[in-house]
Amino acid sequence: MNTNKHNKVELSEIKCEPCQGGMNAMEMAEVLDYMSSIDPAWQYQEEKQLVARSFKFKNFAKTMFFVNAVAHLADQQGHHPDVSFGYNYCRVKFTTHEAGGLTINDFICAKKVDELI
Repeated sequence: MNTNKHNKVELSEIKCEPCQGGMNAMEMAEVLDYMSSIDPAWQYQEEKQLVARSFKFKNFAKTMFFVNAVAHLADQQGHHPDVSFGYNYCRVKFTTHEAGGLTINDFICAKKVDELI
């Protein structure tokens, strides 16, 4: 899949593409290019082929509100992250398991999560 057809500034305006086979993981240069389109708090973990971000909240209710918003967003996009959370924190990780690495979908969703804050 050629992700160059997507303008980085438009990530929040586009929807994830269905992962129904044939989706290839991005090359390193492309990953690094798209990293500049999302909040710098996202960390690229090359060995695990994912992007991850930690969030802190005032209390459990605010944490759960955020977790539920991420779940709703993921269902809308058809692209689901790994999420872990506790009293006042949440960690979100995106990768495209089917592609064996990062795809445009991971960056679309990361950008949309950025906008939840």
